[in-house]
This record gives sequence, C-alpha cells and structure tokens, in this order.
Amino acid sequence: MLSLHAWLSTAMQQRAVEIMSTGLFESSPLPVAHAVAKEKSGEEQTDRYRALGGVSIASLVMALVSPLVFLDWWLVVVPVLGMVLGFVAWRDIASRPDELTGKPLVAAAMVFSAIMFVAGLVYLSSVYAAELPEGFQRLHYTMLQPLEGDPPTAVPDAALAMNGRQVLLKGYIYPGSKQHGISQFLLVRDQGDCCFGGNPKITDRVLVQLQDTKGISFTPRLTKIAGRFVVRPTGAPALDGGVLYHLEDAVAR
Repeated sequence: MLSLHAWLSTAMQQRAVEIMSTGLFESSPLPVAHAVAKEKSGEEQTDRYRALGGVSIASLVMALVSPLVFLDWWLVVVPVLGMVLGFVAWRDIASRPDELTGKPLVAAAMVFSAIMFVAGLVYLSSVYAAELPEGFQRLHYTMLQPLEGDPPTAVPDAALAMNGRQVLLKGYIYPGSKQHGISQFLLVRDQGDCCFGGNPKITDRVLVQLQDTKGISFTPRLTKIAGRFVVRPTGAPALDGGVLYHLEDAVAR
C-alpha cells in the first residue's frame, strides 16, 4: 500500500514538471513567430504603397511620343526631354526607395528615348543630304533680305550672287483660289504669312513657275522647291505689289 502511494506521488510530480515545462518554455516561441509575421506584413504593405512619381510618368510620356523626331529637326527636343526626365526620375527613386518605384520603366523610357534620338538624327541627316539635287545650292530667305538701312525693295548682294543658279528653297505655298493643279504660286517664308491672312513682304515671297503644267495640290506643310533662281523685279496687281525673286523651271521635291 505504501509503495503504491509512493508510485502515485512520483508520477504526479513528473506530470507537474512536464506541464510546467510546456507552459514556461514551449509557449514562448509563439509571440516571436507572431512578431515576425507582423513585421513581414508591414514590409509588404510598405512595398504595396510605393508610388510611381510624376517625373517617371513624364519620362514615359516623352518616350512614347519621341518617334515624332522623324518629322522635323526641332522635334529632336522630345527624346532629349525623355532622357533628361528619365535621369531625374531615376535619381529620385534612388534617393527615396521607400516611397517611389518604377526603376525598370524609367530605364526602358531612357533607353527608348536614346534610340529614337540617334535614329532620328540619322534619318533627318540622310533626308537633308538627299533632298538637294546634284549641282544645286541651298537658298534661304535670310539671303533675300535687304541690308539694314536699305529700302525694303533693295536686293542684297547675297541674292544677286545666286541669280541664275540652280537652287533649293523651302517655304509655304501662299493659298489662292485653286487647291489642285497649281503650276504657279507664291512660296513664302513662314505660315504666319501664308495661313493667317497676312500679306508677306516682298522679300519674303518668291514666284514659282513649275515645269509640269499639271501642277501640284495645295498643302499647308513645308514645301521644297528646286529650280533656277532669277532676280527680276516684277510689278503685278494680282500679287499685291509684285515680286523681286522667281524660281523658274521648278520642281517640287
């Protein structure tokens, strides 16, 4: 009877030790695991709420419209802006990584803008070289303007030096009554003179006579005309004061 009591007492003591051991030592990792999970959740929320900055969006937009560079020289500024804004956006993201995101997009925008910049320059340079026929010279309206202090109708030496030569001149067709089959027209310096009801001054207009009697159609876009340049003051009421300069036997390029 005594030995049974001793055995029960010993068993109860061992069970008490096991319970105390489980309660004091094995339950402690639970709060630690909960803290780790909470910390991970906080990190995920931080990543989730990082924003794409306004400069990053602007660089992407400039990259998307950078193919416009193929249209004209002044549009080279578009891919340049894309590269500059991309660099600024990259620097902002690097300085505030907890707030901003989008490095891969910004990198892609900068690379695409750079490709469009180089490709656009190559294309425009090739067009510029190819547009001038062999044996022709480039003529600019600045060469047709009188010197300071001279009368408005004075012909400068630069224009006289080109008299009788084959030239290429760029300008805008002055709108008239015809839209198609135009074989004779005024080629004026800018759209301010040709498209908004203005009367271009006499040194900003050149009378063009095309070789092809079928003529061309009116366009508000920049037009390239190649022909023989002639200095010959001509009075004509229909031309609002006449012209000083002519392009004869001309062709549209």
